[in-house]
Amino acid sequence: MESSDPLPKFAYNLRKMKTTGVIIARFQTPYLHEGHIYLLNEIQAKHNKTVIIIGVSPVKGSQRNPFDFYTREKMLKQYRPDLVILPLRDQASDTVWSHQLDELLQNTFPKESFVLYGSRDSFIPAYSGKFPTAALAAQEGFSATDIRDANADKVLDTADFRFGINYACQNTYSKVYPTVDIAILKEKGTQVLLGKKHFTSQWRFPGGFADPTDDNFEAAAKREMAEECGDIETGNMQYVGSARIDDWRYRQEPDKILTLFYKTELVYGEPKAADDLADLAWFPVQELIDMMESEQIAKEHYVLIKLLLKNIQ
Repeated sequence: MESSDPLPKFAYNLRKMKTTGVIIARFQTPYLHEGHIYLLNEIQAKHNKTVIIIGVSPVKGSQRNPFDFYTREKMLKQYRPDLVILPLRDQASDTVWSHQLDELLQNTFPKESFVLYGSRDSFIPAYSGKFPTAALAAQEGFSATDIRDANADKVLDTADFRFGINYACQNTYSKVYPTVDIAILKEKGTQVLLGKKHFTSQWRFPGGFADPTDDNFEAAAKREMAEECGDIETGNMQYVGSARIDDWRYRQEPDKILTLFYKTELVYGEPKAADDLADLAWFPVQELIDMMESEQIAKEHYVLIKLLLKNIQ
């Protein structure tokens, strides 16, 4: 007896949408979680053709974007080798990003039509292009951020793990670390405060690394001064200049320190060494050259001594 539906599979394919399904996501996880797999399966069930657009951040190797395009592409192709995967660079302007997304799809697949898919909290509110969008129901309990956080300190005893660390470090932009140093003066600029770090014998200016929470470098200088010199009151921070610091920790590294150097006048209070400093003392400004020549000043701060003397002449 013949079947009443001789071509059920063919009929099912006809019911599939004739547009190309486009998944726009970041996939910033070390593996595809069930939410990702649900998304891929849902779109592939609706369309004969599926394209994945992966967002590419201009910041390489950050905590939010640890995986580059190639790593995520390989992860997806391990799941489905036939997937078409394209990169799209992040933009400051949603309008520009939307235009570039449309252009990427049209130039890569001329004369095709598309439906763009994401979850409710995805790219959809920012998209202003010409293609229709559709939001899939979010799968509860799956978060790329949570997965990254949970595995941030996980160490594996495999060569692949070590190769991954090497790959990440070798493919990160060389960095400049911004720091601030402060010349605290008193007695009309004739005395300057210098400090000693723990287990060292040479004097240096108080200072340290700028922090992402600082509103500006002047605020960073005030914070570092308070942390290392205690409860003192000074005048405004006055910019003296900037310089690359020959810090021993970075001499063999491509990363370097650039410092912004400030001066300020003590109003009241008695400095007390804290944090990175073991000792603080006042010195006549006119003796700084002699202190450099007798190697009482840390060599990496010679450039700051010269900036200060030039500034107060």
